[in-house]
Amino acid sequence: MAKSRTKLKKTQGTLAWWQLSLLGVGCTIGTGYFLGSSIGIKLAGPSIVFAFLLAALGTYIVFLALAKMTAEDPQEGSFCYYAEKAFGEKMGFASGWNYWMSNILIIGSQLTALSILSRFWFESVPLWVFATIYSLLAIGVVLLGTKGFDSVENVLSVIKAAAILLFIILGTLAFFHFLEGSGQEPSLPMTGGELFPRGITGFWGSLIYAFYAFGGIEVIGLMAMQLKKKEDAPKAGTVLLALVAFLYVVSLGIAVSMVSYTVFTDKESPFVTALTSYNLAFFPHVFNAAIIVAGFSAMTAALFGVTTLLASLAKNHHAPKFFAKRIQYKDLPLASLSLAVLGLIAAVVAALLLPGNLFEYITTAAGILILFNWICIILSNIRLLKKRFFLTVAYFFAIVLMLAAIAGITLEDTGRPGFYLSLVFITLIGLAARFLKKSHKKIKTSL
Repeated sequence: MAKSRTKLKKTQGTLAWWQLSLLGVGCTIGTGYFLGSSIGIKLAGPSIVFAFLLAALGTYIVFLALAKMTAEDPQEGSFCYYAEKAFGEKMGFASGWNYWMSNILIIGSQLTALSILSRFWFESVPLWVFATIYSLLAIGVVLLGTKGFDSVENVLSVIKAAAILLFIILGTLAFFHFLEGSGQEPSLPMTGGELFPRGITGFWGSLIYAFYAFGGIEVIGLMAMQLKKKEDAPKAGTVLLALVAFLYVVSLGIAVSMVSYTVFTDKESPFVTALTSYNLAFFPHVFNAAIIVAGFSAMTAALFGVTTLLASLAKNHHAPKFFAKRIQYKDLPLASLSLAVLGLIAAVVAALLLPGNLFEYITTAAGILILFNWICIILSNIRLLKKRFFLTVAYFFAIVLMLAAIAGITLEDTGRPGFYLSLVFITLIGLAARFLKKSHKKIKTSL
């Protein structure tokens, strides 16, 4: 039997809906977009724009499902609590640990991306050296505590949003010939062959990377309980997704219209690649620095998130109790932080041993785990709340879309290792849920 919990009071929050939307922009934009989109462009070409539009729609439906549950029954454990309420203890355990593992992989992905981007200036420095430096900096930011972390994240969020706007402005000027370059003439794809240069298969394989760029939206669902009016959560999500989708789609559309999709590489941001042939000596350096700031922001947020999540799992008896203990230093659960740090160390070791395709493998695996968590959110909503026909249709459409994104990556040779890696983690989490819950029942019986 699932452990009973006391329902939280629906206290008055402090956030207006537009404040939640702006916070969401900062939590969502990271190197999954700034660097990971290059992998999607290599697979889909200019049609990557449509992949991002589909991913935005699917992500919004996930947000809507979580926001409605949060408004109906706000709980600290959020989607982990709803999964357990809908499907039992095992699903609550699996949902929580799947999310923890996906964020550990996100940390590894961001860390690898930061190291790759830093080699823009220092080509001979090994990836693991940069990985170590950024790991130590991220731990330092988390140790500032909640207030210090929020202050740092607010500044970094402004910088990364400004970086996208800078590219859109410069790219627009280049497209209309206000900037002169030595490369090809910017042009829009006019035929199906130009739009889908690798056919439906390439487009299909790019979906997972489009979804990954929206990773973090579930965190905004967690924050929806802080709204002054809980019913405004769907409005906040609509504005958030519209703004992020606009920035993503416009910037990517400009990038793929300026150079051939074949020149993009996962070793460089597509936006730096797009403006390489223009006389903008400052841009690659400024923009690369801004992307590093964005990636560091997302990585630090993920590290802070897994630290607090593990403490919540421990409170709900889904992790050893000592992870819930908070040593009185900035009110941080240092035991939980220590386990997350082990994930950072693993990423540094992986960067040392597998420098070649590490970013692509980890990004793919993290994206798949995120989608499994999102599917669980939708299924929990369907199980717990009253069903409306159009919403139910939308929910199943999103599930099919996410399953298609997962299946699509198996069609690409370069994506399969990440797919297999995600299956290993999912299998281990499933086995752990089964074994640990059986052990828990035995202990209860013996008592």
